[in-house]
Formats: sequence, structure tokens, C-alpha cells
Amino acid sequence: MLWTIIGILIILWILGLVFKIAGGLINILLIAAVIVLIYKFIKGRATRH
Repeated sequence: MLWTIIGILIILWILGLVFKIAGGLINILLIAAVIVLIYKFIKGRATRH
């Protein structure tokens, strides 16, 4: 589910850059998705001793 959301946000971000549509909002959402991804990656590594 998380990977689907990240994929959709990346596609929307690229389209926003190309067509200059809602760029600010998409950039904020993309940054939030990357932060969540990094958090899950770090948390997943910490639990695998």
C-alpha cells in the first residue's frame, strides 16, 4: 500500500513539474512520503537484530 502511494506521488510530482500543476502541494506530499519511507526503513532495520 505504501509503495503504491509513493509511486502515485512520484508520477504526480513529475507531471506537476512538466505541466506546472499544483507543484507546491505535490512537493509537500512527496517529501512527506519520503520521510515515512525512510522512517519505516530505519525502524525495520532496528527490529531485525
